Amino acid sequence: MSAAGGPLRVGIIAGEASGDHIAADLIAAIRERVPDAVFEGIAGPRMQAAGCVSLQPMERLSVMGLTEVLAHLPGLLALRRQMRRHFTATRPDIFVGVDAPDFNLGLERSLKRAGIPVLQYVSPSVWAWRQYRVRKIAASTDCVLTLFPFEERFYRDHAVQARFVGHPLADRIAEDADRQAARTHLQLVQDGALVALLPGSRVSEVARLAPAFIEAAAWCLQRRPDLRFIVPLATAPCREAFEQALADARVELPLTLLDGQGLEAMAAADAVLLASGTATLECLLLQRPLAVAYRVAPLTYRLARRLVSTEYFSLPNLLAERPLVKEFIQDEVTAENLGQEVLNLLDNTQRSTDMQQQFRQIHAVLRRDASRVAADTVLQVAGRAEGV
Repeated sequence: MSAAGGPLRVGIIAGEASGDHIAADLIAAIRERVPDAVFEGIAGPRMQAAGCVSLQPMERLSVMGLTEVLAHLPGLLALRRQMRRHFTATRPDIFVGVDAPDFNLGLERSLKRAGIPVLQYVSPSVWAWRQYRVRKIAASTDCVLTLFPFEERFYRDHAVQARFVGHPLADRIAEDADRQAARTHLQLVQDGALVALLPGSRVSEVARLAPAFIEAAAWCLQRRPDLRFIVPLATAPCREAFEQALADARVELPLTLLDGQGLEAMAAADAVLLASGTATLECLLLQRPLAVAYRVAPLTYRLARRLVSTEYFSLPNLLAERPLVKEFIQDEVTAENLGQEVLNLLDNTQRSTDMQQQFRQIHAVLRRDASRVAADTVLQVAGRAEGV
């Protein structure tokens, strides 16, 4: 441990862009209270800009998918051993793992056994599937900082220390997103009904959902010729996959493709059809009526059904604790099902208003100044509560 009265020393590891953003905000919040705090670990560009020394490139952890992880597994295990040796030798006042649970939890368990206080910031989806992992989390952490209130309740029910800190997105996204300003920013026509289609942030998602989304748009257009569509694509490969699906569909749609700008596209829209994931939370916070689709490989779905422990799969419904938005999964993802729901969101004013009212309440619950609350907890667990 650092000497009493010396600078607070924090070990911290994030594994991808979203974790880099969350961790950078946490570093800034801690520095507001303890200006001479020292941070080192595995950091992305935002964390480094906030003053964290990166011992290894964050890209070494940014591996997605089973086959990709298996290919990189020897290197990931060697990296984790290196980080364990480093932190057990330097003994920071506290270690914070930000997301990346497959990497961080194993490291955290070793550090906790070595007597170093440990926090996990962002819970794995243990409440939704593979609940037996909660035992590993209990053995690996002193406290889990959760983004959602139902996660804190889950951990308390399993006798694991947890604290709901709120969601950083709820702090960043304004309560009343200006639809007209978003359309101006995107150089879109101001009047008329606009539907945003977000078929996912990974190529595999886009490949599975884009054909149905395009067919649903065509189905809607036959019944509402005034409709227009906007499609933000997260990456160049995602755009290529969507364009291929569009070419294969051989339909003419009044459709605008965007590179990125998902938040702006949803803010500009009157209704949103999107893949399950973080974008559903962003759409909720923007208070736009939405419907959610989820489609994976058949074998993956059969295996997941045996492991999933939750009634809903979309964040809006998990947060509302009721079927607030329509969820379409696997064979339910059809042009007619999706199209009917999109038109319902546009035409059923009362339903959309009720949905938006619930979204507003959820936004208020999630807006807690997450980085400040997380920083307070870090200082408390590190024994530096006087810095709060």
